[in-house]
Amino acid sequence: MNCITKVLIICSLVILAAGCPPVRKYWPAPIAPEALASSLRARTLLDPGLKRFLEQELGHELAVWPPRTWDLRALTLAAFYFNPTLDVARARVEASQAAIVTAGARPNPTLSITPGIPSPYLLGIELSIPFETAGKRGFRAERARRLSEAARYDLAGAAWNVRSALRKSLLDYFLAVRALDLLHSEERLRNAQVGLLERRLAVGEISRPEVDLARIDLAKTHLAIKTAEGRIAETRAILAAAIGVPVAALDGINFSWTRLDHPPRAELIAPQRVQREAVLNRLDVRRGLAEYAAAESELQLEIADQHPDFQIGPGYTYEEMNNFFTLALSKTFPIFNRNQGPIAEAEAARKEAAANFLATQARVIAESEAALARYRSALKDFDEVEQSLAKLQDRREQMARHAVQYGESDRLALNGVMLERSAIATARLDALGRAQRALGDLEDAIQRPLEAGDIAPLSPESPTLKATTKETNR
Repeated sequence: MNCITKVLIICSLVILAAGCPPVRKYWPAPIAPEALASSLRARTLLDPGLKRFLEQELGHELAVWPPRTWDLRALTLAAFYFNPTLDVARARVEASQAAIVTAGARPNPTLSITPGIPSPYLLGIELSIPFETAGKRGFRAERARRLSEAARYDLAGAAWNVRSALRKSLLDYFLAVRALDLLHSEERLRNAQVGLLERRLAVGEISRPEVDLARIDLAKTHLAIKTAEGRIAETRAILAAAIGVPVAALDGINFSWTRLDHPPRAELIAPQRVQREAVLNRLDVRRGLAEYAAAESELQLEIADQHPDFQIGPGYTYEEMNNFFTLALSKTFPIFNRNQGPIAEAEAARKEAAANFLATQARVIAESEAALARYRSALKDFDEVEQSLAKLQDRREQMARHAVQYGESDRLALNGVMLERSAIATARLDALGRAQRALGDLEDAIQRPLEAGDIAPLSPESPTLKATTKETNR
């Protein structure tokens, strides 16, 4: 091999290596199930990383840590920090961003060296550089960007689902606690009723069946208390799962919901606003737009594929002490097909994406209108219990107390009125639960909080959704 040949080989290798990115090495990342399970069990709301995350999101330092009470907003941020569902969605976003790099990568050139066999005086060197035509790489990269945008909307949607599940579990927990309190109040009234009836039985004013009926009602209340205590334990476990921490992490934690008894007035939520929020803010609608744009780019790419790519490159051949230099050009000729099949498939996919977007819009509008109607109906029922029945019962109880005070009635009649009041308090709690659940459904329909002090509407670019590092997982 003469000097010219050596120089050509070296120059070709230098050209190929000049633009090469650094070689990545493989780093194993084994999963240790026992260690992961242990870290999950060790999670706590006292996590220093959670404190930093809350301060970042709230925009100020926390003077007291841990907080004396945890409201819906703070618990939502804790769920964003801990809940593993978001880690899955974040990983998908990372994969989609890597796909952008893949789509925008330029094709690599090819160097081929053909040594002479058996003669050492035969040697061929060819360098082939591919060129994509008709802007294919741009269309491919645009499609990947759109799909990455859709993945970010999926992440924001997953975060909203976490928030929605947390709100529902927190509401169920508060309702269970209040139901137990009402049952304890009823238990005290029924104990007093049994005592009054037993005294009347002792003096012969009533018969034994009346006392037995009161005792049966008292036993039913005892059973309801046991059931309510189990319901509290169940809702507490569901709440911990919604946050992403073990149940033990909620020990000693005080929860607050200042606006629980005051859901937003129906007249403050205009149907036009609900419909606009559903169309513009719903993450699945915005994801549908991104998916349609990706289908559009896919069609452009398939149309561009009608124009074949080509390869060009210099060649060198050494033969029997002679040097030959060539310039090679290769190109596919579209004789038998012009990519008709993939183009038709891409056109059909675009039509499907458009139809899906229209169907999604129609669905979210219908869901938002139905949710608003349910909320207004539930709020009306709550207002009726809150205002009409409660005021009427207040007057009855006041009159009964005055009757006892002036000797016109006895304490057994007052006890009966107070038991009626307890029943109305239970009806009010049920109506409040229905109104708050309907409000949650309405918020889900537009994917936007409707109560003051809640989290801001989620967007794919929100810093809240960025990956976080858990101290207990280090």
